[in-house]
Order: sequence, then structure tokens, then C-alpha cells
Amino acid sequence: MTRLPFYGRQGKFTFRLLAITLFGQSIILSFFALVARGNAIAAGRPQEGERLLWIGLGLALLALVASGLIRRPYGITLGWIVQALTWASAVVVTAMIGVALVFTALWLLLLVQGMKVDRIVAEREQSEAGEPAPDAA
Repeated sequence: MTRLPFYGRQGKFTFRLLAITLFGQSIILSFFALVARGNAIAAGRPQEGERLLWIGLGLALLALVASGLIRRPYGITLGWIVQALTWASAVVVTAMIGVALVFTALWLLLLVQGMKVDRIVAEREQSEAGEPAPDAA
């Protein structure tokens, strides 16, 4: 098995899968911002609620930006940062543990499977071109 990448360009299939994941995560994170605000207001802390709303929306925006930049070498790094910050947001809203667990598992699954598909496609294209296939090391 190859190591998980934290920086660098990904194959066509991999970056598409990861971009979809980050886009969906950005939608859920925007809902997190509303829940965090509502919890703070219900607890009698409206100023903190406004702050949490903007922090949550900032995280959602970061996920959306990372989704758009996933083709760039630093795009996958931004994706990992979004995953880490999603876990960190569980300190504020404990229900985010479930969200972080689901999206991190999805991120890892699609990263590994996307890399496999990209490798298979590259091997197939090389064999069709009559070139020797690269070794799997």
C-alpha cells in the first residue's frame, strides 16, 4: 500500500472524489455554524453565538475553497486541514464528532480508492500504448 499523500497533485479520479467530499462537508459545516449559534443563544450568550456562527461559516468556506483548489498541489493539504478543524469543532458542538467521523472516513476511503482507480487507469493506458507497465512498488 502506498502512503497517504498530504501534498501534491492527485489523479483525475481522486481529485474529483475529494472535491465532492469537501463540497458536501462545507454544506454540513454551514449547518454546524447555525447549531453552534443557536446553542449559545439558548444558553444566554448571544455574543458568543455570533462569534461561533462566523467561525463555523469560515470553516465551511475553507472547505468550499479547498474543494475548488483540490487540483493544486496544496489542495489536498487544505483538505486535511479541514478534516482536522472539523474534529476540533467537536469541542464546541459535541455532535460534530459524528460529522467528523463520517467525513474523515469518507475522505480516507475516497482517497485510497481514487488512488487505486487512477493507478489502474494509468496502467491500462500504458498497456494500450504498448509501453511496459510500471512496477507496483
